This record gives sequence, C-alpha cells and structure tokens, in this order.
Amino acid sequence: MSTRTTLHILKTSSLLALSFSISAGAKARKDESSSAPRQTEESFRPKDNSQGYRYLLYKPSSKPSKGKWPLLVFLHGRGERGSNLNLVKKHGPAKIVENKDLPFIIASPQCPRTDLWWKPKIVAGLVDELLQKHPVDPDRVYLTGLSQGGFGTWATAAEYPKKFAAVAPICGGGKTEWAKKYESLPIWNFHGDADKVVPVRLSRVMVEAIKKAGGEIKHTEYPGVGHDSWTNSYRNPKLYDWFLSHSQKGK
Repeated sequence: MSTRTTLHILKTSSLLALSFSISAGAKARKDESSSAPRQTEESFRPKDNSQGYRYLLYKPSSKPSKGKWPLLVFLHGRGERGSNLNLVKKHGPAKIVENKDLPFIIASPQCPRTDLWWKPKIVAGLVDELLQKHPVDPDRVYLTGLSQGGFGTWATAAEYPKKFAAVAPICGGGKTEWAKKYESLPIWNFHGDADKVVPVRLSRVMVEAIKKAGGEIKHTEYPGVGHDSWTNSYRNPKLYDWFLSHSQKGK
C-alpha cells in the first residue's frame, strides 16, 4: 500500500470519527433537553426571614395568549410532608404535569414534617412572591388542595378570600363561622361519602353554612368513594375549565 493511499485512509477515518462525535454530541444534547425536569425545585422565605416553604414550580412551555398565565397553587396531603419534594408529585396537579401540560403556572409547596397544618400566611406570601417573579395574572389565581391540603384551602381562603378567583378544597373541612368570610368567592368542594379518614359531614356542614351565608358553592360527593376523592377530581378536565371561567374582574 502506497504512502498516499495510507494517508487518505487515515484522513477519511478521522473525518468519520469527528462526524460521529458531533452527531453523538448533538443527540446527547437533544436527549438532555428532552429529559429536562418539568418542574423545578424552588424555595420561598419571607423577607423577615420567618418560616417559608420549598415548592415545585411548573411553567407551561408555550406562551400565554394574553401575556400572563393563570396561577394554580396546590396543597398536598399529610402523607407528603417532609423535605423531599418528589413526595409532592404523588398526587394532584403536581403529579399530572409530570406527563401532561396544564394551562397554568403551578406552584406546589411542601409542608415540613414539623407542621401538622398548612399556614395561610405562608401560602399567601408565596402567592405574592410568585406574582412578583413570574408572568402571573393577578386576577386569575386559584387554590386547591387534598385532605390536609383541603383543610389548608378552606383556612387560607377564609383568611385571604380576595387573593383568589376560585378555590377547590378536596376531602377537607373548616369552621362554619368562616362562611361569611368567603363572601362571593367561587368554591367547588369534593368529598367521597365513604371517607373514613375525613368524614364527609365536615364538607356537608361547610356547604350548608356557606349556602346560608349567601355564598357561591358547588359540591360534588362521590358515592361509595373513600378518602381518595382527589384522583377523580383532578382527572376531571371540567375542574380546570371551571377555574379558568373565574376571574377577579368577573366578581
């Protein structure tokens, strides 16, 4: 084999190797991009350095039609407390957006294990920070939660009714004296009538109290369903349509 032929073979082999390297690098970057997390891990701490919450943040990949996205805040149940944010992905919107897009910015805070209940002041502070940091429509902020988060939704909405355009507590409960505090806030409540963890009567008394106070509430009760009334609720596209049908401007 001549020296010229040998050099040609070596040159061709080098070019093929370089081409393969570039192609492999591009594929790796594409795979890395496609496997990017759909929710980022964030942290909120009030300016006075008091207790805050770590949270998952989901932002739609497309652009909002009117320049700003609605915001949905999701409060998990007692079993997802702690310091591992992956636990929050077990149920509800935080689980759904791992595989499916929803037309909201979604914040899913995590309650520390040292806390038995959600603290409305911290939830409200998180909402205020999200309004400042992200393209959120302040007239379309929604709150929902299950079990412990259902109680947290009732409590937070009672303390800050003007902060939300609509709320949806699931298998929770509250204090009947809060009924007048909700004023005209749209509420859609969910509960299973066979719930042995949080009795359905806790929802029923809230619904009746709000109706007597002249409030706006709809109630969905699942016959034969136990504590897990959230799976049916969060899988229902009508819930998200209902949220989006409400705005502070419409009140």
